[in-house]
Amino acid sequence: MNKKDIANIRKQFKINNDSMKIKEIFNVYVMKESSDIYHAQSQFFDMLDEDEKELFMANFKKVLTGQLDEKLFELKFRTDVDNPTQLILHKGLLAAESEDWRDQMLEIVEKMLQERQYEMDIVVTFIRGEYVKPMKRSNEETEEHAHDSVYSHSFILCSINKTQDPKKELHFDYVEKAFKYNVVVDPVINLTAPIGGFLFPCVTDNYQNVNHVLYAAGKANEPDEYFVENVLNAEETMTAKEDKIVFEEVVRDAVGHEMSSSTLANVYEEIHRITEDNEEDEAPTLDYKDVEQVLKSSGIEDINTEKMEEAFKNVIDDTGYELKARNIVPKYDKKSIKINTKVANIAVSPEDLRHVRQVTLDGRRYLMIEVEEDTVVDGFTMIPEAFK
Repeated sequence: MNKKDIANIRKQFKINNDSMKIKEIFNVYVMKESSDIYHAQSQFFDMLDEDEKELFMANFKKVLTGQLDEKLFELKFRTDVDNPTQLILHKGLLAAESEDWRDQMLEIVEKMLQERQYEMDIVVTFIRGEYVKPMKRSNEETEEHAHDSVYSHSFILCSINKTQDPKKELHFDYVEKAFKYNVVVDPVINLTAPIGGFLFPCVTDNYQNVNHVLYAAGKANEPDEYFVENVLNAEETMTAKEDKIVFEEVVRDAVGHEMSSSTLANVYEEIHRITEDNEEDEAPTLDYKDVEQVLKSSGIEDINTEKMEEAFKNVIDDTGYELKARNIVPKYDKKSIKINTKVANIAVSPEDLRHVRQVTLDGRRYLMIEVEEDTVVDGFTMIPEAFK
């Protein structure tokens, strides 16, 4: 799935949307002390109050919010496990009876609790539904309606949410004219910050892929390895942060630890161009030969195929590994590169990195930044000084 596929699904989660029909919602309350299912409740989504629907819709959007390979991960199911979750989800997707669907979802919850104890009570929410997407826009000349030809996608979405103790508050009773301490013992389910979840199946170019699942992590670059491996029974994946670290280590292994800011800017620009040229296609990847070409195009001459292949072997022990280009370059149009010194910390965008230089004068090192306008400090315009 690419970001457009995910965005298209996410924007459907709103009430009174003819393009999205959520059939049932199934909430499972799990106790932290015993890791037991304390209560499970299923009902038709349309039976909920409007305010409750809004809360859940916002929660479902949160599950599908985030950058790919940071918060959201498209994972491939493993086939070498007993009672695979892929089969459980597929049965649930095709279940004609509500009871059969609930039984399949409870199997997933039981997998979550087999060898794990959560730090707080949690609520696991499942929904199953269907959304449609027009194949093409309305054609007024032929009087064809946009929904005459549609893609139809059945899906299951899971949201995992933690509970928290209610706030201790002091209320004023207008009738009795008295201050009262409000005692509430019921836990609050935090629907604003899900700690995990997933969408099944994945949808790419309007076609469903039941061999893949979209997993949502609670925090960026921190996927729950236990959940991925033992609950979803999916293959491990590299985060964007890990991909970038691998790239940096590979380049250092091949060309050394020193590089000018202009050369590094060229490297980022070359990789950014690759991602832009392939924006509509599957996320472009770089193997050791591609990285070699990027470095050569960026002005690094002392590099060859043998060096790059050896670097991949040394760093990741896999010469066939492919780096995702989008994960390597910091956010290109934002000040995503941090330069920290003892004197000052600055932030620049990858495209502006070429305007930063480290120079040496009279045995001292200076950080020089090329600017096009006057520099203002605390309301004062700095006077240009001769550099000598």
